[in-house]
Amino acid sequence: MRLPRATMKSSGGLDLESASSSPPLHFHRDEQPVAVPIWREALLGLDWLALRASGIYHGRGAVRGDGAPVLLVPGFLGSDGYLLELHGWLRRIGYRSYLSRMGRNAECLDLLTERLAARLDEARADTGRRVHLIGHSLGGVLSLIVAVRRPDAVASVITLGSPLRGIRSHPFVIRAAAAVRERLRRQGRRPSCYTPVCDCDSVAALRSRPPAPHVAVYTRTDGIVDWRVCVNDDPRTDVEVPGTHIGLVWNPAVYRLIAARLAAAA
Repeated sequence: MRLPRATMKSSGGLDLESASSSPPLHFHRDEQPVAVPIWREALLGLDWLALRASGIYHGRGAVRGDGAPVLLVPGFLGSDGYLLELHGWLRRIGYRSYLSRMGRNAECLDLLTERLAARLDEARADTGRRVHLIGHSLGGVLSLIVAVRRPDAVASVITLGSPLRGIRSHPFVIRAAAAVRERLRRQGRRPSCYTPVCDCDSVAALRSRPPAPHVAVYTRTDGIVDWRVCVNDDPRTDVEVPGTHIGLVWNPAVYRLIAARLAAAA
């Protein structure tokens, strides 16, 4: 479903219509908690059950892949483990799926993107082809950074519930990010590290539009991030699905979208 181009404001007060009138705009420099209903994330098991019961999980309706490389990127505080379901499914339908191997997503963005770029180079060397990136939540932001910095190596980007227009998250997530920031400060990183105002190369890259095709997937029942910051400048590239934020990586509608996008690229 495409998002109607109507004036919308997040609970943090961001006028998204005004924002999208000045492209390219993939990030705002402020960070605010929002009262999203985090209790909805307790329903993520329903997404997993729906996936296991769906035809797409068993390959029905998916065009067989041509061996194109696909790199999966975990979200904030996450690591590769929770992406194994998606990783295995991509391999079963004919793609060369790669896990990020970047460790837990709770480090300096420059460090994470360096690790991700190294993995990107491995996937490209293995296949001789440009790589499709699929990033969940903050992993989608990292995917866009890499797409801007390495346009020669990236074929496309799919972001799943990623905060593309700034940080508008549940207060629990904001506090967790502050704890990561304090740890990085004690390690000697710059005081603004892991903030939207950091002057690092990674945050600077977010002010540019990636040349690779990008589709932004969001759910209005997101219990972690305000869905209104998970959409693109161009509403034609936004796709709405039902379900939870965490469950986007096990959502059958997302799997159908991924299969269709990768087949179209082939």
